[in-house]
Amino acid sequence: MSSRSYLNQAIISHFLEIKADSIPDKEVLIFENGDMDDERVTYKDIYEKSNKIASAFLKAGIEKGDTYAVFMRNHAEFVLSMVAGPVIGAVMVPIDPRSRGDRLKFLLTNSNARAVVVSAEFLPWLEQVLPDIPAFKTIFVVQKPGQETTGQINYPFLNEILEQDSWDRVKQQIMDVRHPMQIIYTSGTTGDPKGVMIRNNRFGMFTIVTRLVWKYKPSDILYTGLSLTHGNAQAVTLFPALGTGVPAVISRKFTKSRIWDICRKYGCTSFSLLGGMMAGIFNEPPNTGDADNPVKTVISAGTPRAIWEDFENRYDLKILEWYGAVEGGFAYKPPGKGPIGSFGKPLPGLMEFKAVDEDDNEVMPGKTGELIVKMIKGDTRVDYLGNKEASEKKTRGGWLRTGDMVSKDEKGWYFFKCRIGSELRRAGDFIQPDHIERIIGEHKDVSEVCVYGIPAASGAPGESDLVAAITPFKGIDIDPGLIFEKCRKDLEPNSVPSYLQITETIPKTISEKALDRILKEQFSPDDDNIFHLTNY
Repeated sequence: MSSRSYLNQAIISHFLEIKADSIPDKEVLIFENGDMDDERVTYKDIYEKSNKIASAFLKAGIEKGDTYAVFMRNHAEFVLSMVAGPVIGAVMVPIDPRSRGDRLKFLLTNSNARAVVVSAEFLPWLEQVLPDIPAFKTIFVVQKPGQETTGQINYPFLNEILEQDSWDRVKQQIMDVRHPMQIIYTSGTTGDPKGVMIRNNRFGMFTIVTRLVWKYKPSDILYTGLSLTHGNAQAVTLFPALGTGVPAVISRKFTKSRIWDICRKYGCTSFSLLGGMMAGIFNEPPNTGDADNPVKTVISAGTPRAIWEDFENRYDLKILEWYGAVEGGFAYKPPGKGPIGSFGKPLPGLMEFKAVDEDDNEVMPGKTGELIVKMIKGDTRVDYLGNKEASEKKTRGGWLRTGDMVSKDEKGWYFFKCRIGSELRRAGDFIQPDHIERIIGEHKDVSEVCVYGIPAASGAPGESDLVAAITPFKGIDIDPGLIFEKCRKDLEPNSVPSYLQITETIPKTISEKALDRILKEQFSPDDDNIFHLTNY
């Protein structure tokens, strides 16, 4: 019997130990670093280096059940630190690299983080909040090319730990797939984020999803620029690559201007996107070589209906649309099947979907209701860290309450409408912001657009005046009059924004959703960057 026969392939650290034994030199991850050399990682690299980190954790007093944060962009050390946790039963808290100040302090305090693995570029932000983190034990600093520091650092460098030739090898200590692996925080679009406990079986679950839904082939090469701190990048790219050996190229962060060059350089056949990112890519100036790329499939969550078919045609590819949330729920629409605009159907035999009204009555096809989800086998549960009341409310009556308003057609295809409370209604009509964003995004000076609503000046209950927040391409001064002119020409009168809000950046969540809550807070009709339709 193999000496590794006790290992459980559904636990990521166990699986990688098996792979390091059977195909140690298989390159599975490529970290693309722009103008600098890329970093290629094998199964042996991941197993041995993550084991070194697990050993370092134990020496620092990090044990089973303790939490540790990882605060960096997409580097190899992120994956190594992730895999180290399950070896000893410690629980990773991936932190959005854009977190600062109060938000960073909240995530570290709420999760009771005992340690942080941090890249040198983010160390100053971490040190600002350290005095307010009571449970803290230690920091491990990751030094990457281009992040050299000038001052003295009084913390251990993870680089030096990883370069050791020998270490106290740690045997796998966790056998239970139900043991927590991560705490992933929700986006926090409406308030403080909530930490969702993710169990070790999440890796095994997405191994199944890869086989049934993503259907990657051995000849595929995957790509993502989404942050590995987000469930999407883990589910669509990282876990499938590790689980199948299909190589994945990973950028430090998302880049809409370089995405096609990266895919051409590495021969990437598939990449993952979130809806707002797709609009940003589509707003880039058209090029005669747009279709000259190796990508066959884009796996997207939230493709704007207004650009779906044009995106496919312009770049000569197909979109696999899917729906999912960190708390649960999964649906997908295979490329070329089902109606454009649908996010698909749930996996048969796994979970049940319903769209319901306020009294939990299922609505008729074509009508809008809240999407609720129930597991067909096993309990439907959500574990919010330290918030039993919110956990029970989220799964009231044995159904996961998604907070998403959807409709279903006669053939069972689901369509996303909006988040509860974010509906846009004007003069009695419900407004679809993605169409307005598509029209404004066609203007040559516009890089990104987010359309949201503010209370209508008329005072009509539930009605909104429309605001289009616009980010111009670098070095461009947008002429608001030309934008309003295009809106009047190409939009129905009721869809023409009342205001333009010109901004350097559109704030986003880790899942690349525009934070219209922040844009609303920044909005004042008298500000110099606000332009009213009546003046043009």
